[in-house]
Amino acid sequence: MSVRMPTNFGRSGAQDSALDLLGHEILAEKAAALGRAGQRVEQTLGKLREEGEGEHRPRLLKEAAAAVHAYFIQRELCGLRKHDAVIREYDIPRAVLVRLGAS
Repeated sequence: MSVRMPTNFGRSGAQDSALDLLGHEILAEKAAALGRAGQRVEQTLGKLREEGEGEHRPRLLKEAAAAVHAYFIQRELCGLRKHDAVIREYDIPRAVLVRLGAS
């Protein structure tokens, strides 16, 4: 004789679809956060390029490095581990990368 688990102990279709909706919402938020982090990188690098020669350079380098670091972390949370293409795309200066520990 075989015994079957009662159906009320298993997952229902409603539970599966609720989990799918939650997963979709999480992915959407990750993508939005990645976009916001990318915009911050563009802003700080633009400011560094425009105003980066002079007494404000150390502060601008620090802001740009913080923005790039946050962007890299967000990319890694999304499963994107390699940053070479992003470094080329945003034309991230070596001075910023050195502050992140890159050589």
